[in-house]
Amino acid sequence: MKEPKDKRTKAYKKWLENQEKQEKKLALGDKIADFTKATGIDRAVKYVFGEDCGCEERQEYINKTVSKLFGRTHVHPLTEDEYNYVLSTKDLRRLNSQQQREMTKIYERVFNVKIVSSCSSCSFPSKVWRPLLRLIEAYN
Repeated sequence: MKEPKDKRTKAYKKWLENQEKQEKKLALGDKIADFTKATGIDRAVKYVFGEDCGCEERQEYINKTVSKLFGRTHVHPLTEDEYNYVLSTKDLRRLNSQQQREMTKIYERVFNVKIVSSCSSCSFPSKVWRPLLRLIEAYN
């Protein structure tokens, strides 16, 4: 049986791969886990404290904390459609209200936040649009 063909664009695949590499570079908890595994510390800890020593929870906590400290607060990668949509707005000078609503939905999903603003047209470029464009550019 044939596997389904991956229909994502090359640009999106490359962007996603670069994003994953960059996230892995910043994952301090993963680096600590690799170090303890290479030196044998992890085996000693598991021998003393048992298999459920809490290492995985600490590793995840460190990864999340360091990511937030260094500005990597997005929690979900862009889908290909979102990637293409944000990229298509890159050269525009301004967005209409429909585009702003769509970009806000993307921003809220990717960064796992709810945008609350009394004047969305004033704050939209700096709070929503530019961060999404920077997210794309950061991994290209």
